[in-house]
Amino acid sequence: MALFAVLQTTFLLALLPLRTYQSEVLSEPLPLTPESLNVSINSTKQCLHLQWTVHNPDYHQEFKMVFQIQISRFKASNVIWLENYSTTVKQKQVLHWSWESELPLECAIHFVRMRTMVDDSRIPAPRLWSNWSSWEKADAQNSLGDHPLYVFPKDKLVEEGSNVTVCYISRNHQDNISCYLEDVLIYGRQLDQNVWAFEFKNVSFIRKTGTNFYCKGQGDPEGVVLLVSKVLEEPKDFSCETQDLKTLTCTWDPGNDTGLIKLPSYTLFESFSGKKTLCKHRNRCDWQVTQDSQEMYNFTLVAENYFRKRSVSILFNLIHGVHPMAPYSLFPKSVSATNATVTWKVYSIGSSSALLCQLQLLGEGKVIQQHNISIRVNGEYLLSELKPDTEYMACVRCAYADHFWKWSELISQNFTTAEAAPSEAPDVWRDVTFVSGHPTVTLFWKPLSKVHANGKILFYNVVVENLDEPSSLKVLSVPAPANSTKVTLNQSSYQIYVTAHNSVGPSPASTVAISGHPGNENVEEGRMNGTEDGFPMSWKPQSRNATGYVVEWCDSPQHLPCVLRWKNLGPTNTDTVISSGAFRPGVRYNFRIYEISTKRMAHLLEKKAGYLKELAPSYNPKVNMSNLTSHSFTLSWKDYPTESQTGFIQGYYVYLKSKTGEKCHRGFEKTFLTDNSVCCKYTIDNPDQKTFVVKDLQPESAYEFLVTSYTSAGEGPLDDFRKVTTPDEYSHILIHIILPMVFFVFVIMIICYLKSQWLKDKCYPDIPDPYKSSVLSLIKFKENPHITIMNVNDCVPDAIEVVNKPEGSKIQFIGTRKSPTETKGTKPAYLDLLPTEKNYSGPGPCICFENFTYNQAASDLGYCGHFPVTPQAPHCQLGPLTSPENLLKTLEQNYMNSLGEIPAGEANLNYVSQLASPMSGDRESPPTNPPEPALCSEYKMQMAIPLGLASPARSENSSLSSTALLDPREHCH
Repeated sequence: MALFAVLQTTFLLALLPLRTYQSEVLSEPLPLTPESLNVSINSTKQCLHLQWTVHNPDYHQEFKMVFQIQISRFKASNVIWLENYSTTVKQKQVLHWSWESELPLECAIHFVRMRTMVDDSRIPAPRLWSNWSSWEKADAQNSLGDHPLYVFPKDKLVEEGSNVTVCYISRNHQDNISCYLEDVLIYGRQLDQNVWAFEFKNVSFIRKTGTNFYCKGQGDPEGVVLLVSKVLEEPKDFSCETQDLKTLTCTWDPGNDTGLIKLPSYTLFESFSGKKTLCKHRNRCDWQVTQDSQEMYNFTLVAENYFRKRSVSILFNLIHGVHPMAPYSLFPKSVSATNATVTWKVYSIGSSSALLCQLQLLGEGKVIQQHNISIRVNGEYLLSELKPDTEYMACVRCAYADHFWKWSELISQNFTTAEAAPSEAPDVWRDVTFVSGHPTVTLFWKPLSKVHANGKILFYNVVVENLDEPSSLKVLSVPAPANSTKVTLNQSSYQIYVTAHNSVGPSPASTVAISGHPGNENVEEGRMNGTEDGFPMSWKPQSRNATGYVVEWCDSPQHLPCVLRWKNLGPTNTDTVISSGAFRPGVRYNFRIYEISTKRMAHLLEKKAGYLKELAPSYNPKVNMSNLTSHSFTLSWKDYPTESQTGFIQGYYVYLKSKTGEKCHRGFEKTFLTDNSVCCKYTIDNPDQKTFVVKDLQPESAYEFLVTSYTSAGEGPLDDFRKVTTPDEYSHILIHIILPMVFFVFVIMIICYLKSQWLKDKCYPDIPDPYKSSVLSLIKFKENPHITIMNVNDCVPDAIEVVNKPEGSKIQFIGTRKSPTETKGTKPAYLDLLPTEKNYSGPGPCICFENFTYNQAASDLGYCGHFPVTPQAPHCQLGPLTSPENLLKTLEQNYMNSLGEIPAGEANLNYVSQLASPMSGDRESPPTNPPEPALCSEYKMQMAIPLGLASPARSENSSLSSTALLDPREHCH
């Protein structure tokens, strides 16, 4: 019993704490209010960080709790966020929670509060929320200054494709703020009186330096830079390999660059060994192989940046990842024209490791031979079937033969095979011209291709064989790279052989046969049309034994000299397409097709002409107009030069315009020009017609005409109309009358011009020339036969006085003047040349004839005077209008009569001016009051006459002779 009591007591004591605990759990818990709530701001990450504790002395164990958090913006009642945060809490434990704001925290005041509820399965329901904590204020604007404008967030780092909110704070409510994203004006929404927000969705990467956002008002602009990062990609093609079984090299493709200055980090982790290493490169990482003979490796590559992590794994066997190093010492030896031996060396991986090497032979950039060779240390291979004088490249790479993983890097070496004699005859053609019946042959040949030249061509040999004289050979050597030569032949038949030579030897010969006589050139020319591929043509053979055909043309026929081109074709080819990069639209190309006989003689088969593409004429023919009448005119023009034609001329258009706008004449059709003017058009569809008569025109009407040619591509320009006006209907009659009259007048003018001197002598003769005077010609000088020419100055004589002095009379000299009674002489004879005024009295001007040989006395004194003249004196029956014939007769008669009475050397002829004024009284009376002498004009260079006639004597019954000399005071000039 005692034992039972003890056990019962012990059980009850053990059960007491359990009952106490049960009563504690089942009892209703008291709410736990958060304490010491503190809110801090992280501007870099735009986060609100909350820190608080939970304290209740009734609870001493750990239990689960729920915290409900409210966040308000601008004012406590404006709740923008509500979240329940669950965690396990210990008594007096400091708890933390963070909230990231989309709106920059600097742009708004935030308020935070929370309440709690125990959420533990040990506590029965109902579970009650505690009271709310007081609002905690978070104001990031406290740290701002007094600047009038702020923009947030500063240097925001975001990932491409995310959403970003930007805001500005304006301290001046009246300021008009404009905001721009990359210089593009954008509009936001107003959050508060001085806060505006801009939300950008799905932002894109623009540049590494970021995207610019700025706002400006009255002051300086403010802005931020949004640093946008591209999304970090997962590494691709991750693999690891080794070249020496000592170092593993893992490589991968990192993908696109994120665009940030700070690059992502890459870490390599191996799970079997538990080791990891931070990679130094963005796409490669080295791993040292340990000596514990680990063969299997499990690598994980982790890429990480500010926003996310990416990882990729690989499992492989070390032996299966061997990548051998590249071979070395690749060397071609024993190189001939067609063979070469290639040797190389490799790095050994192990004593028992075999390598598989691949030898490639490249020619002209492509693989022409490939061989696989299994080696251990050194490799060697003979390359055959090579081409002479050809550059090749030998390439070698190797791989691990037991477990093939990857080829090593290539190693290459160039070499050139030796030269060989050319393997093909040159392609030769000729151009034959005949000068004075002798053919001159210009030989052309194409350079051999590199495949057939087998080396550098040094020269060409040209052998000319005269078939009529086989022993006569002519050899020419033409240095390369010339491709033509000229040979002059006689009228014999020849064969010409052309060979190309390099350093090894000659090529096969190409043969050309030349006849000494011109071939048949009278072959009709055909026409053809070109295509995009060239000129297709075909022909009919003349002989069944033809050995081939040759098509000949010029690439640029408009340029001289012509660059001859040709194409050799086999005997079975009767059609071809001639193409050339030099062919141009609108250019006429002429082709000749020759047939080559068995004797290598060329016979002309056909001629063809064509255009790759016909064009419209670029200019119009030069038109001459003729036979213009009141109702028609004729137009004519010449052929175009074929070199200037841009297509085959199919005909001509004649355009006619009239200002009156009359209807089109018969054969013309109305058409509209490019300027919408109306015109009449006549079509000439015969290209050989070069004249056209425009009929049915109106007289005295203005017309314009133009002649254009046309091809299949169009007609010439319509911008050079010429004008013509038809005459009236009677104009041709006037022309028939006026032209003969003009011709007749022109003939008369020519005759008058040729007979001008004769007409002058007959109609208006000059003052007689003393030298040519018929009077003087009658004088037979005995003592002084020499005649001196006189120069007449302003002297117009009206009378000639012939003075006769009786024999024995003396001449009166100046200074020894005597009275009239002392002088005896014959009465002078007067010849009136010009009429004088009657009853004229008074002094007048006089003419002085000065000739020192004429009157010696006067010449000695140097003056002359007036002579008294009596009007009653006889004038030899000569009136003022006495004809020259009567005058000469009278002079001759008087002179001869007086000459018989005067001794030789004593006759004189005095010219009396009509300007000499007669004195009062008659001619034979001396003047009572001689007037003052007037000024005299000089008549110099008179003919020398015997001095005896200078001063005639005066008869007793006569007046003073007109030969009286002037007083020394009477000077003349």
